[in-house]
Amino acid sequence: MLNPFPNGLGTGPSCERERSAGDRSAARVPSSKPDRSRNTSVAENDVPLYNSRIIDNYVKLIKKRYRDIDIGELLRYAGMTSYEVADQGHWFSQHQINRFHERLSQLTGNEGIAREAGRFSASPESLGIVRQYVIGMLDPTRAYELIGKMAANMTRSSVFTSRPLAKNKVEIEVNFRDCIQEQPFQCENRIGFFESVTLAFSNRLPMIEHPECIFKGGNCCRYLISWEKTASALINRVRNVILLILAAITLVTFGYNSQLALKIMLPFTALTLFVLSFVAESLEKNELKSTISNLRNSTETLVEQININYNNSLLTNEIGLAITKKTSTTEILNEVIRIFENRLDYDRGIIMLADKRKAVLKYRAGYGYSKKLLGLVNKVDFRLDKPQSRGIFIVSFRQQKPYLVNNIDDIEEDLSPRSRRFARLTGAESFICCPIISDGESIGILAVDNVTGKRPLVQSDMSLLMGIASILGVSIRNAQLLKSKERQFESILQVMAATIDARDPMTSGHSEKVTEYALGICEELGVSSEYRRMIQVAALLHDYGKIGVPDSILKKPGKLTPEEYEAVQKHVVHSQEILEQINFEGIFSEVPRVAGAHHEKIDGSGYPLGLKGDQIPLGAKIIAVADFFEAITAKRHYRNPMFVSQALDRLREKSRVHFDERVVAAFMAYYRRRHAAQKISIAS
Repeated sequence: MLNPFPNGLGTGPSCERERSAGDRSAARVPSSKPDRSRNTSVAENDVPLYNSRIIDNYVKLIKKRYRDIDIGELLRYAGMTSYEVADQGHWFSQHQINRFHERLSQLTGNEGIAREAGRFSASPESLGIVRQYVIGMLDPTRAYELIGKMAANMTRSSVFTSRPLAKNKVEIEVNFRDCIQEQPFQCENRIGFFESVTLAFSNRLPMIEHPECIFKGGNCCRYLISWEKTASALINRVRNVILLILAAITLVTFGYNSQLALKIMLPFTALTLFVLSFVAESLEKNELKSTISNLRNSTETLVEQININYNNSLLTNEIGLAITKKTSTTEILNEVIRIFENRLDYDRGIIMLADKRKAVLKYRAGYGYSKKLLGLVNKVDFRLDKPQSRGIFIVSFRQQKPYLVNNIDDIEEDLSPRSRRFARLTGAESFICCPIISDGESIGILAVDNVTGKRPLVQSDMSLLMGIASILGVSIRNAQLLKSKERQFESILQVMAATIDARDPMTSGHSEKVTEYALGICEELGVSSEYRRMIQVAALLHDYGKIGVPDSILKKPGKLTPEEYEAVQKHVVHSQEILEQINFEGIFSEVPRVAGAHHEKIDGSGYPLGLKGDQIPLGAKIIAVADFFEAITAKRHYRNPMFVSQALDRLREKSRVHFDERVVAAFMAYYRRRHAAQKISIAS
């Protein structure tokens, strides 16, 4: 197979039939010889069996030793793309593997390319996927024992078992899932891989016997692998043999010439033992140093990865904590981009979200782009509704898969002409693109890129971005749900306010106008956005208690009797009682009290409780001024509207008596500013 971890070294589901519980155990280790011919149709299907790192190893081999080969053309022939190869989470089918090997053999003229690739997977020059596993092992035996675990991450076509036969010999058996049809070249690749494991520890090839092969009528592929013992072990063995021989000679010599034995043979035996022991010990120390060096390199790599994972976890947690405090999508995106720019070493970052119809990806936030490029990005629409669109952003969005590309030239042939032009204009060299997913649906993409001269992007970068993208997806969805609930809440408030105003066409729009004035006062006073939102709700519903006042009183054209006036005054009590039935939370819990106190006056002459000065909530003071001004400047059944100048004079007169002086001043400033803006608008 095309596999630095040969196809016969893995576990996992490989066909639909195997996914049923009843077939799973039988599929793992076939009890009888499988009929390889009956599986042709399965072999040609799209079941994902082999991890992309397998092909990535081949690509490294080609770049190193077969530089004249067009990798792009080779991948297209096999139905693969460069960004699929770069994505360590992607899996290829048997059909794709077969076509890849077929074309590669033609281009190289090397029928043994599969075995060569197997050896290359653990070579230092490839920095291969096998080498990172075996480099920390003390000897090949341990490495062969763990191949099964390594292979489980690389292939799903077979089951692997390893059994030690001696200190320098193991047996490896590969049982195939009976719905998979591998090819003979994959057996050669396995042999090359087994050779590479031993080569990682020495410069000598192991001896590999293949007594049973599934392609030669066997039930499985079985390999007997042995390798030469270390030089120190050989010296120790030679030393022991020589010691026995010299000891025997010394004893014989002692029998007929004790002086010769004591003066010559015994010292010679001791010297020989000393020299051989010294040589063996020196070799053992060198071997131990080499092993320690390997362990140190492996440990340093592991510690480095642990640090990366720890820092990534801290960063992901920081982003999670930061954006949970944000309640709008724009705030969330801007906060993520701010953290990216300050904490990460990517040149640029971008977040794009799909529109409501999932037809277009639109730029929403980013950093690192010049004004010119930012203008370009804002103008570009990435079409999701066109099947022929095949840009990397579109593919990532549709397939819900991340992609890591370290050389944009490697995927140029896989991009549309429009995408290639865009990539050239932005100057991207390497990038990572991750889908933003929420509730199983793609809602956008998160991407970072580097320009020439920056470090290559690696798997840990993609893992970090995927973690952040998942948090981002949840946060965006929560913000959207919150926004939806806010719109629903606002519509309910509008309907509630309209039900009161609708009772009398003459007072229609009163609540909205009072709310507008109240928010204008809040702006002048500089109150917090949360308190302003609470006042908006209270202002809209401040007269809701009038629902209990008869129309005969509300619409009476003449002066009210004391009894009727008392009935009207009770509307604030009714408003507070009704609003207290609503489960307002947080700052909104003040809504009933504020709405119920908007007829209180600074001097204590108001109703219903006769509160004075600071006893009256600020929100009620604001609504009181807004309500008074709107009421006296609007037509009522019992009087005509007052001129604005007169109304403003009345407000000044009532300041510090009925109304808070600071609130009145804020309303005056707001009204003048609003009136001036209207004048400018009319003049223009």
